Amino acid sequence: MSEKFQSEKDQEKEILNDAGQQDASAQEQETAEQQQEEPKEETVEDKLAKAEAEAADLKDRLLRQMAEFDNYRKRTMKEKADIILNGSAGVVTDILPVIDDLERAIANSAKSEDFGALKEGIELIYNKLMHILEQKGLQKISPKNEPFDTDFHEAIAMIPAPSEDLKGKVLDCAIDGYKLNDKVLRHAKVAVGE
Repeated sequence: MSEKFQSEKDQEKEILNDAGQQDASAQEQETAEQQQEEPKEETVEDKLAKAEAEAADLKDRLLRQMAEFDNYRKRTMKEKADIILNGSAGVVTDILPVIDDLERAIANSAKSEDFGALKEGIELIYNKLMHILEQKGLQKISPKNEPFDTDFHEAIAMIPAPSEDLKGKVLDCAIDGYKLNDKVLRHAKVAVGE
């Protein structure tokens, strides 16, 4: 009987041990789950390291933006200088054929005795030049018999008007004016009736 009793006690111990192990593993599992669910509190050092990393990242981005802007500024200044230096290249290129025509006229004027043909050649060259400049936006200000306008005219003389309706109007234009795309380059020098 004592053997039977001993064997029953051993079985009870085993059952209790198994139950205890199961309880311990269940408790460990609950503790692990709670630790996973609850965020760990950051220490001051962790927060400081995170803030320093963020500051370093922002500083790097700022330096890159500043360098990019400086490169942009330098590039636009160079482009602007190039435009100023070479902005008239298109007009000069278009005028080169007129220069060639003038050189031919000068060379042939020494050989020719026909002044009518020379005058006609010079008029053709002048018309060609004016056509090129008009295509570029140049407009002639030739204001004879128009009302005097200080925006476009410069009075160099006041002369008596032959009639009442010509008072305050341009009677003679000594030098034509020019404007480029509605901006006055040179005012027309005129005589105004008084």
